[in-house]
Amino acid sequence: MLDNNWLITFTTLARLQHFGRTAVALHMTQPNVSLHIKQLEQATGAQLLERSPFCLTRPGERLLASAKSVLGELQLCQADLRGMSDLSQGQLTIAASDTVARCLLLSPLQSFAKKYPGIDLRILNTTSAKAAELVKGAAVDVGFVMAPKPSSALHYSELLAVPWCAVGGDLDNAIGTLILLGHDTRSRELIEPALVRLGLGDCRVMEVSSVAAQLDWAEAGFGTAIVPGLSLQGRPALQRRALEIPAAGLGYMLRQNQILSAASKQLLAWIAADIELAQSST
Repeated sequence: MLDNNWLITFTTLARLQHFGRTAVALHMTQPNVSLHIKQLEQATGAQLLERSPFCLTRPGERLLASAKSVLGELQLCQADLRGMSDLSQGQLTIAASDTVARCLLLSPLQSFAKKYPGIDLRILNTTSAKAAELVKGAAVDVGFVMAPKPSSALHYSELLAVPWCAVGGDLDNAIGTLILLGHDTRSRELIEPALVRLGLGDCRVMEVSSVAAQLDWAEAGFGTAIVPGLSLQGRPALQRRALEIPAAGLGYMLRQNQILSAASKQLLAWIAADIELAQSST
């Protein structure tokens, strides 16, 4: 029988291709990583990898495919078992960007923490694309995403449409510098075609790592930031104007046929209710 811990070590090593980095990633010592691989090779009766230079052998490639499948199925099973329980104890993990967490989730999460004090609530700060992948692999229970790409493995529920705004700079005259998120973000992917259409394709671009940084640099006078309107909550003094860019849908993703606990359903209901209240008051 193959130990799951050996398989986790093996799949991590196959991904990182370095014993030291694998030890750091798994919070282990490097000798323990080597021990797990040795035990796995002894149990399978096969050499699984070459160490210098690092590469998997043919038996190693075969085991890797099965190990990923087995560990993935176990992770899905664990997620469903959490959903089947009343989840008065345990863990609920959410993936969301800093902007979404701050603008949409803060109040509902406070209510959740009061009603379910025994649940370890974890928030992963990440991009929409990464959130979707984490949900797909059952690494998180719920992922909040903007305009997700279609996936047969995931179900998307939209909560609201988010318009785009230009913030800072001289909004009545030609824009000099655009302050944008990097190319590896969903927001940049969504607005890129519109920049050319709006005549902004030739502007100088300053790339930053977060929407909060976009707003800070724009407020400091370094250019014009194009941001989702949602992010402007709490910054009423910032000069802004709406842009003719199609609004982006923002919502949450679950795995297809995912079993949600009563606590998770309650959290999503609170979030939807807060959004509906905010929209009705504007």
